[in-house]
Amino acid sequence: MNSFDNTINRRNTGSVKWDFMEQKLGLEGTDLLPMWVSDYDFQAPQQVLERLAQDISHGIFGYSERQDDYYQAAIDWFKNQHQTEIKRDWITTVHGVLPGIAMALQMLTQVNDQIVIQSPGYGSFRKIIELNDRKVLNNRLIESEGHYQLDFAHLEDCFASGAKALIFCNPHNPTGRAWSEQEIMQVAKLCQKYDVWLISDEIWSDLALTPNTFHSTLKLPSSLTNKLIVATAASKTFGLSSLRISNFIIPNAELKGQFVRRLDAHGMDCFNNLSMSAATTAYQECETWLEDLKQYLQDNIETLNGFLKTELPHIRFTKPEATYLAWLDCRAMKLSDTELEQKLIAAGIVPSMGCAFGEEGSGFIRLNLGCPAEVLADALVRLKVALVVEQ
Repeated sequence: MNSFDNTINRRNTGSVKWDFMEQKLGLEGTDLLPMWVSDYDFQAPQQVLERLAQDISHGIFGYSERQDDYYQAAIDWFKNQHQTEIKRDWITTVHGVLPGIAMALQMLTQVNDQIVIQSPGYGSFRKIIELNDRKVLNNRLIESEGHYQLDFAHLEDCFASGAKALIFCNPHNPTGRAWSEQEIMQVAKLCQKYDVWLISDEIWSDLALTPNTFHSTLKLPSSLTNKLIVATAASKTFGLSSLRISNFIIPNAELKGQFVRRLDAHGMDCFNNLSMSAATTAYQECETWLEDLKQYLQDNIETLNGFLKTELPHIRFTKPEATYLAWLDCRAMKLSDTELEQKLIAAGIVPSMGCAFGEEGSGFIRLNLGCPAEVLADALVRLKVALVVEQ
């Protein structure tokens, strides 16, 4: 049996997805099946578990610093996986992608500045913009028959109106788009034209699905990278979210120095040895695990796709080019978001509601397919109960 098939009980482990639905979503009931938070229900790779066990058995957890092998592992990973050359001097680390983006916004922009995000888009981008007293400027994605494209004309209008920064999700959550080289180049040229900071969240970069390809903004010509900050992590790739380490890659030496000083100003100059060990080992030893995982995820996607075509043909689903997230268009049911959510909860399934990703997500739901096939099969039964059209 493939290890991804193992169904592991995550209840009573402090899991946000499984244990905090009441606190986070106001939902009660131990029979609810969570398909919302985007983390895996798979164990991390065995090599990572063994490395962590070795570190724990040592028994000393003093102050730690990033070693040469940490940096080299990240450099080699980008070169081998994404044909992207990065330099050690470009890399620093932060305790998570969102904290790093928030600090970048504090450093580069002022109170009441406008920050552009794509919509529908990851709701936490909006949260960190607004809680830092900046203003969200939505650049709505263009959707046609389930396929999403960037609205470059409106993006330019946003920049022309005085926006100071763009948070660019590449690949995109929740739609699963893996942006093309041409699209990324056009974004970068507009940022340069209007002197806009480009903050590229590339945490999903390793999860482009065959035959699609991820293109990093780090492959842009150097003339377009002076105002570029790229955020990456091993967490989505290898199921290490709670270990809280991310790479911020900044080609501009002066900008990188500013960012490091900002981290020091927050006292973020100590590093979690377990996090560094896990990420280093994952990058060095777990490429085969990732390839097997992506095939498993694609099988889950095909299972969902076939089920919807047969059992729920009124629910539109475009297979993602990247991520393990399914973005389902339920608008044909002509329900309000509240009514849609009530039907889903009554059937015992908890997705992320599309309206949480902006008003353009109204009528959609997002399902996390990073789960064993047995769990997905259970979810599909519940989904049919919730979304079947009564005759």
